[in-house]
Amino acid sequence: MNPFEPSSLLLDCRKLFLRRHEVQVQIGVHDFEKTAPQRMWIDVDLHVPFASSTPSQDHIDEVVNYDFVREVVAQRIALGHIELQETLCDDIAARLLSHPSVRAVRVSTCKPDVYPDCEAVGVEVFRIKAAHES
Repeated sequence: MNPFEPSSLLLDCRKLFLRRHEVQVQIGVHDFEKTAPQRMWIDVDLHVPFASSTPSQDHIDEVVNYDFVREVVAQRIALGHIELQETLCDDIAARLLSHPSVRAVRVSTCKPDVYPDCEAVGVEVFRIKAAHES
């Protein structure tokens, strides 16, 4: 079985996740969105091969640390204004996927305060590391 096929993610990966991480982001294409940060929720799933994410010493260095995910999000947001959620999702996904232990990633962003008649508007991306990137 090819370890980079989507079905193998379910069979031999551990999924790490960060749910509804609330951040303030300078984002948006409209003039009113460029005056102040907006509240956003970011969800992340990381798929890490089970064999390389099973600690033998019960030590944080043996796994992908959740702090890594939060740092990637904070570093991208700190770069300044972003026009589109698609850009933010793609950038975060690419940065997370660059970690040598991460095989696949799902990132979603939501802006909960855009419309009064819905919970949120958002974007989601799923990326699998190409075999040559491992």
